[in-house]
Amino acid sequence: MSSAKRKSSGASSAKIKRHLGTPTPHTQAQTHPAGHSYVRSHTVNLFEHILGSADADLVKCTPTAVDVAAYEKARVEASENVASGAVFATSAAANPVQLIDTIHFGKWRIGTWYAAPYPEEYCQQQTLYLCEFCLKYMKSAFMTKRHKLKCPLTSPPGNEIYRDVVVSIFEVDGKNNKIYCQNLCLLAKMFLDHKTLYYDVEPFLFYVMTERDEEGFHFVGYFSKEKRSSSNFNLSCILTLPIHQRKGYGQLLIDFSYLLSEKEEKPGSPEKPLSDLGLLSYRSYWRIAVLQELRKMENETLSIEDIASKTFMTHADIVATLKNVDMLVKDSRDDYVIRYNANLVDEVLAKYKSKQYPTIKPTLLRWIRYEAPKKTTS
Repeated sequence: MSSAKRKSSGASSAKIKRHLGTPTPHTQAQTHPAGHSYVRSHTVNLFEHILGSADADLVKCTPTAVDVAAYEKARVEASENVASGAVFATSAAANPVQLIDTIHFGKWRIGTWYAAPYPEEYCQQQTLYLCEFCLKYMKSAFMTKRHKLKCPLTSPPGNEIYRDVVVSIFEVDGKNNKIYCQNLCLLAKMFLDHKTLYYDVEPFLFYVMTERDEEGFHFVGYFSKEKRSSSNFNLSCILTLPIHQRKGYGQLLIDFSYLLSEKEEKPGSPEKPLSDLGLLSYRSYWRIAVLQELRKMENETLSIEDIASKTFMTHADIVATLKNVDMLVKDSRDDYVIRYNANLVDEVLAKYKSKQYPTIKPTLLRWIRYEAPKKTTS
């Protein structure tokens, strides 16, 4: 009885081996010198009608004898290094972050300004490919093309709280969309020298500005702000992509941050220090905002408190702006007064109007103030 069972078991095992070892009519077995066996498929590829026969050919995914030999060589060298105790320095000083030369973003190729702490294998690429909707980073155009076929996003993963003709702004919670916000911070680091936040995104809200067309919502820029700011900062970090600069989008983002401050009924100011471009943008915005209020109340007595109640700027920012335009001076009693310069106001506002920058329309905002969840006590 027992020998019969063993014979039956052996026959069954032999059948299984013959079944696994014989290629089916749709596959072709290939064995490489290193002893690894691979099966190359000749079945019809589902993506051929989208990618074309050249890109959809699965032969490209099959390791060749050269690939296997290179892998074996690298494995042996790595084993020898570990056995001999050789290690690579991992400190930032010994292994500085490499600069990625350019990024491929949608239909644009953009030169980077600063190094960003992407994983080491991606930092070694001269060109990094990013999905313009989910901001996933990839190594090649081929991987990007594959990713586009299955990427579920055509807009930032948040609530659309503002929509104009082509401009839309989304509110994205760093806690609910952690990967997207981390990728956004890594992208921003390539254009901001002082930025240090990359991975701790949960305490922040991100306001992402996009341009809308039939293909989706294309990233333009963003700003972030803390959910709970003890210093009443209404903005932590701001970026407009270089391809969208000099279109007034930076000022639009700043104006939007002050619109949110108005809805929250408290004055706000950006977190310091600002980048060089950020400081220029803010000084320009503050100058326009203050001079517009001065023109509206040209024939009335106006105080810094009055300007703050209209613009929701802090007193310090208003005073600094008035000093920059030489409108805050001391009178004969050594008190500070605002000296209105009508010619300067007309000149600055006329120049700004001629640029025809887009402006925020408060009536288009659809927004509910963020309320942190209350802690439950047991």
